[in-house]
Amino acid sequence: MALLECENLRKSFFGVEVLHGVSFSLDRGRVLGLVGENGSGKSTTMNILGGVLPRDGGRIRLEGAEFDPRGPKDALAGGIAFIHQELNLFENLSIEENLFITGFPRLGGALPFINRGRMRRRARELLEQVDIRHPPGTPVGSLSQGERQLVEIAKALSVDAKVIIFDEPTTSLTRREADRLFGIIERLRRRGIAMIYISHVLADVTRICDDITVLRDGAVVGGGPAAQMPTERMISLMVGRTLDQLFPERTCTPTATPVLEVRGVSQPGVVHEIDLTLHAGEVLGIAGLMGAGRSELARILFGLDSFHGGTIAVDGTVIEKPSPRTCMEHGMAFLTEDRRGEGLMMHATITDNIALASLDEYASPWARFIERTRLGDEVGRIGQKVRLRAADPVAALARSLSGGNQQKVVLAKWLLRNPKVFILDEPTRGIDVGAKFEIYKIIDTLVAGGAGVLMISSEMEELMGLCDRILVMNHGEIQAEYSRGEFDSGRILEAAMKRKTSAAAPGAIAEKVA
Repeated sequence: MALLECENLRKSFFGVEVLHGVSFSLDRGRVLGLVGENGSGKSTTMNILGGVLPRDGGRIRLEGAEFDPRGPKDALAGGIAFIHQELNLFENLSIEENLFITGFPRLGGALPFINRGRMRRRARELLEQVDIRHPPGTPVGSLSQGERQLVEIAKALSVDAKVIIFDEPTTSLTRREADRLFGIIERLRRRGIAMIYISHVLADVTRICDDITVLRDGAVVGGGPAAQMPTERMISLMVGRTLDQLFPERTCTPTATPVLEVRGVSQPGVVHEIDLTLHAGEVLGIAGLMGAGRSELARILFGLDSFHGGTIAVDGTVIEKPSPRTCMEHGMAFLTEDRRGEGLMMHATITDNIALASLDEYASPWARFIERTRLGDEVGRIGQKVRLRAADPVAALARSLSGGNQQKVVLAKWLLRNPKVFILDEPTRGIDVGAKFEIYKIIDTLVAGGAGVLMISSEMEELMGLCDRILVMNHGEIQAEYSRGEFDSGRILEAAMKRKTSAAAPGAIAEKVA
């Protein structure tokens, strides 16, 4: 008997069916990978299992008995724990308080006092199971993202969960934290706990899952043992077509014309003597481990953070006292790694988000009224250019879009200004493989039009597939440079983990691997 069986699950929103008979099963001690593009029905299916949404049809059996959770508490009481991508923790509370927030152990008698001693002892037991060495009284706000993920797992163990659902658990984790998480998942598997693992990182799905189920447009389109589901097969099922390659053909080559020149940029404790040149028609990648200073450099270049010394020039003109406004006026654009927190107004319409950075360009000379017709026409044109999928951009809110379409809105916002330099920080984080391919094509269109793209990514394959050159950062310094013919993941990783040699001249690249 399977531990969990879902049969013919159906769900509709406003009369439109979004789940069309989803079925799968899960055995004890097995990890099921659930993959699909944004909007394929993964989250809706898991929200039904987790009691967040009621189902409109089908049946769920847990340990052979009918299971119909009326809310998250019912699901948790039945043994299903849902660890969401946005962790459900209170940063101002301690670890132990977060672990027992839904039911604190009480002292005996009529008075509703918390049994602190019992709570702390149980918390220590749970933390030991997930390899957290902090005292139970440690504030959650002081933990790393990876440690917070483990606290969520400890919460699931505190209620003796039979099934744990992981929704994009590695999105904000370093590679080391992700490996630690995978080790915990393996230990949970050996204890007989079943898990559902949702991720866009297909290499991780292949690595840790026993079985894989693929969803497309609200229906199961394939699946089987992980050994029989290579990445190419998963991609083909997810997007409904064969992708001959993960990255589109480049339609241009870099020119010799510099569009961005950075010389000796330094900020104590952040970056040191950064020298780089970005050319028109070039995609220049920046690789490095978490904490290497890549995002900090991007923020400095766009004037968001200050720097102590050095110069930043666009088209040969040095930007004095860079700020986001002056950088935009010089033709720069910055796509932040946190699109939801910094890149979009989530409760504003799609049209308003796209128009936001260009309102000055569409204001009448005297009264400064926005020329809405002209602006609306241009917003519509840019939306089509990035192949934005939205029924009504004027009325629909940004928060209603999938991750891939949200990223397209951010790109469209900057495309409306026609900049010369694009700084892209993790442009495909948290979006599915089909949307990634479309983002890659947009990047190719940008450089084909004469712009330069400076791209930061934690995905080695992405950098090697898109970039003309790759710079490797480590501890705030550029350690190495590789041109396309020299790309090698092992050498790039080695440079990312090695400090800059003392023999290197200030501002020079310390290592050039031929």
